[in-house]
Amino acid sequence: MVLGRQLQFAPLALLWLFAAPPAQSASSQDQPTPAATGTGVAACPEVPREDALPFLCVPSSFPENENRATRVPVALNLPAGTPLRIVLDRRTRISDEGDVVHGQVIEAVYAFDQVVIPAGSLATGRVARIERVPAKRRVLSYANGDVTPFHDYSVVFDTVTLPNGKQIAIETTVSPGAAEVVHLVSHPEKDQEKKKNIAVRAIDNAEQDAKDTVHQGVYQVRAPGRLERLKQFLVARLPYRRQYLEPGTHFNAALQSPLDFGVTTRTAEELALLGTAPPPESLIHARLLLEVSSATATRGVPVVAVLTQPVYSPDRRLILPAESLLIGEVIQAQAARKLRRNGSLRVIFEHIETAGGKVQPVQGSLEGIEVDRAARLNLDEEGGAHTTNSKTRYLSTGFAIAMAAVASRPDVERGAADPGGDPLVRAGAGSSGFGFAGGLLSFAAKSTPLSIAFGVYGASSSVYSNFLARGREVVFPKDTPLEIGFGAPHPSPQASQARR
Repeated sequence: MVLGRQLQFAPLALLWLFAAPPAQSASSQDQPTPAATGTGVAACPEVPREDALPFLCVPSSFPENENRATRVPVALNLPAGTPLRIVLDRRTRISDEGDVVHGQVIEAVYAFDQVVIPAGSLATGRVARIERVPAKRRVLSYANGDVTPFHDYSVVFDTVTLPNGKQIAIETTVSPGAAEVVHLVSHPEKDQEKKKNIAVRAIDNAEQDAKDTVHQGVYQVRAPGRLERLKQFLVARLPYRRQYLEPGTHFNAALQSPLDFGVTTRTAEELALLGTAPPPESLIHARLLLEVSSATATRGVPVVAVLTQPVYSPDRRLILPAESLLIGEVIQAQAARKLRRNGSLRVIFEHIETAGGKVQPVQGSLEGIEVDRAARLNLDEEGGAHTTNSKTRYLSTGFAIAMAAVASRPDVERGAADPGGDPLVRAGAGSSGFGFAGGLLSFAAKSTPLSIAFGVYGASSSVYSNFLARGREVVFPKDTPLEIGFGAPHPSPQASQARR
């Protein structure tokens, strides 16, 4: 009987025996486990997911949290002094202060490695100041037959409208306008595609097509046709004319205060090559921080430029961000001299310094530059800059001398000397000395002595200015766009000592 009662309670004992471990396990879950505290388990190299069983080693369900820890924040700022290259797309008369000027940004502006102001952005501003013509210049202008000498002026740009419609208020200091800018290269025969910036080659095809479309539109703005240039040339010879800012006039608008475009992030892998030297045969874009002139520069004078576009490696990793410094020096400078001997200037770049202070030795030379056509600059194969004389100086001087000589000869017609001389000769002699106004005055006066005086004045002025006066200096203004080509970098001092 006792045995029967024991067997009767056997199922209950077995049920209690199997139910005890789950109860114990439940009580243990009330305590924090290594997985729950985030410290990991000895057998698990990674933290389990929150929804995983305690004994499973499963990676976290939020892998982006791990990547976020390796990303580096990068501030997208444009410092004060950063220039915006703007070209006017509308004709503006210089008559009243406050007149609106309108143009386009023709070169993308980078902060670190990101475009913050794309090419094609609209820029609006106003005529800030119109100066009175000094008395000396007015007298000289009148003497040369120009009764409306141009006023010095200044403009400011205060708003930039991005392609997406966003408007940015800016404060700028604007350089004098350049009517026509030309791009000079030292090796025009080279294949420029081979020496193109690697950053440009890495752009996707769609982005490149859009960029080309913008540049084509800008080219139409900044390159007036030959007929328009001829018209401007003829109008400039009139004694009375209005002053305009023509479409295609270039300005550099330097920011007076910094612009903040927020913060982005880059991975450590993307920044692994930051501060290294650019690959050989690469071409980078920069701008001068200070003016360099052959009139004042001497050998060894420092030259500092700043990158305007980032430089990438062939595998699209950043090497040099925008605003990196290029440090070089003047290695040849010759000031202009009398007898129309022009100046010359040559610079090289020997070091690159990033914002973090990392310095790399390089060997860079000037391979391209954008300057005002009126400067008459030329680059030789070694990157040296020279000014050139006008190709028409012999023709213009010969014409002036011929007019003076013909005007001094009496006009004999029907056996008698004409006291007034030939009308066409009088007009030509007067125009050679005092332009259109001198030609009209000499034609109407019918005076041979007056025509001779105008002709002699024109001939002597032409001879002096074209052959006897001081030549032209080579001047690289502040913020001049440069293209710098690189060869093999110079060895570091440590490497040179190691070879010894």
